Formats: sequence, structure tokens, C-alpha cells
Amino acid sequence: MVLILIVIAWLYVTVMMAVAEASAANGTLLGAIVTFVLYGLLPISIVVYIFSTPARKRARKAREALAERQWQQDRQAPAGAPLKESGVDPDGCSQSPASAEAALVTPVRKES
Repeated sequence: MVLILIVIAWLYVTVMMAVAEASAANGTLLGAIVTFVLYGLLPISIVVYIFSTPARKRARKAREALAERQWQQDRQAPAGAPLKESGVDPDGCSQSPASAEAALVTPVRKES
């Protein structure tokens, strides 16, 4: 909540700086836009990114914990219950792959 107040206050200050730049006798609209972007948007975006790092870490850990719990529940399913489909069926059949095929091409060795 404090971060939101800081962002609003700083953007207000930079908007006022941009308005002062645009309305000055020798100021321009381009100068006001550059002032707002370089003094307002760029620094506040960096500050928000840095200060929101702990929240992003907590969210990532929560997603990982949820995935881990789901994986544990899937592994502890009863033997007679069908397993959940993963949605990935690379060869289009439900058979397990056969043993590795014999090498048809001999490996190439480095000549000495």
C-alpha cells in the first residue's frame, strides 16, 4: 500500500514538472514529455520492480508448492484409479516405448 502511495506521489510531482516545462516561455511539449519519461516513468518503474521482488518470489514459491502438492497427490492415487492424462501424447498411442533399437550407423571417431 505504501508503494502505491509513493508511485502516485512521484508521478504527480513529475506531471507538475512536465506541465511547468510545457508552459514555460522557452519550454516545449517535447521537453515536457522527456521530463516526464526520464524523471517520472523510468525511475519509478525501476523502484517498483526492485520493491516488488519479494512479492514475486512469494508468488513463485506458492505456485511451486501447489505443483508439488498436486504431484504428490497424483503419485499417491490408488492402484486401480486411472492416472490423470498429461495432455502430452507424442506418438499417438498408449503403449510404452520398446527397447532401444540397435545402432544402424556406426559412430564416427576422430582420426589421429
